[in-house]
Amino acid sequence: MTTNALDTSDDAVLGGHLWLRQPLRGHRIGHDAILLAAAAEGRAGEHAIDFGAGVGGAGLALALRVPGLKVTLVEIDPDLSALAADNARRNGLSDRVDVRTVDVENTQALAAVGLTAGSVDRVLMNPPFLDTRRQNLSPDPLRRLAHAAPPGMLVRWVASAAWLLKSHGVLTLIWRADALAEVQSALTPEFGNIAVLPVYPRSEAPAIRVLVRAIKSGSGKPVTYPGLILNDAQGKPSAAAEAVLRDGEALKITES
Repeated sequence: MTTNALDTSDDAVLGGHLWLRQPLRGHRIGHDAILLAAAAEGRAGEHAIDFGAGVGGAGLALALRVPGLKVTLVEIDPDLSALAADNARRNGLSDRVDVRTVDVENTQALAAVGLTAGSVDRVLMNPPFLDTRRQNLSPDPLRRLAHAAPPGMLVRWVASAAWLLKSHGVLTLIWRADALAEVQSALTPEFGNIAVLPVYPRSEAPAIRVLVRAIKSGSGKPVTYPGLILNDAQGKPSAAAEAVLRDGEALKITES
């Protein structure tokens, strides 16, 4: 099928609780989006923003788990934005989920579409995190755009999140585990109470991702939580991973 000039597939995630239409080429929804949604808390009546939402995987998964939470999906690509809006409708979430086609780094543009300074409770983000200077990138331009981070991109996204969040609002993000120091450096000027939850492919392997929660203007000390192990010794998904990736269970990163 073709939607907005993109060849798409219709895929079940969260064990079939969420259906997403997404492009066949370029970035496709994987574990990272669902892990991010699982780590992002929310309450009825709050407003959360999903930066770089793509077709809406993380933001829609969060909205599905938290009844009464308003979610705005922010995506720069108009074709992906259209798919995100359609995915919200198809999953019965369009009454609480809206979409804005805008560059998250441009605060004037964010304000122009109704996302103003100090107005939201939570931001979640899964930014492109492959270093263009050090890592081999996909020859596919759509996939490369979704995965490759130009220098300074994380700092700019974090600055936009700080601009949008209320005092003591919460930012949750996922990043490469080997570049955790970059995240901590980007967060330090505006955020505190930084909590980290590592994600391991298996128990004896190094972490491949970190889920990070930070509070705007927070003053608490950093804390690291026991990690999530994705696979057991036989290479099968662990019970803890299945609970998150298939059953939609939250990953608790306690707010201080």
